[in-house]
Amino acid sequence: MSDDDIRQDDAEDAVPRWYAIQCKGGESFRAAEHLGNQGYEIFHPVLEVQKKRRGKLEWVSEPLFPYYLFIRLDRLVSNWRPIRSTRGVLKLVTFGGGMPVPVGDALVATLRRHAQRDQDDTAHVYFRAGEAVEITEGPFKDLQAIFSSHKGEERAIVLLNMLHQQQRLEMPVTQLRRRD
Repeated sequence: MSDDDIRQDDAEDAVPRWYAIQCKGGESFRAAEHLGNQGYEIFHPVLEVQKKRRGKLEWVSEPLFPYYLFIRLDRLVSNWRPIRSTRGVLKLVTFGGGMPVPVGDALVATLRRHAQRDQDDTAHVYFRAGEAVEITEGPFKDLQAIFSSHKGEERAIVLLNMLHQQQRLEMPVTQLRRRD
């Protein structure tokens, strides 16, 4: 191995890369919090989903990958030792029992873009009367309507132009999105 090859390997080791961390069951949020408190750059993709709790629909955050999160490290400067003993962390993901293998930057970038878009899409839950909305599911999918009122927490009344008249239509709030 020449000196140039060694310098090239050192340069690649100094570049921060994303790695996967396996978390203990149900503790990915705890692991992300504690790693973040230690100064590590963490990406913990979550989904906002509606769950019925105590008879009401509520939005809750759930991990996209229930037992995993991503951490950005470089092989030369980052302190890897405290990671394994962090609350909620089980181990860094390795293949063949050796060193952790980096996750592709493009994959993490794509997941981050989708996570941001999903956060933006959940902003449609609360509407005001007169607000323009788009129907996202069902037989009226992609049609534009005017939000009229909420009917409880799960249903909404919208005004839809059909046959040159405004028709009142009741539908789940989850099938509506604000028009851009």
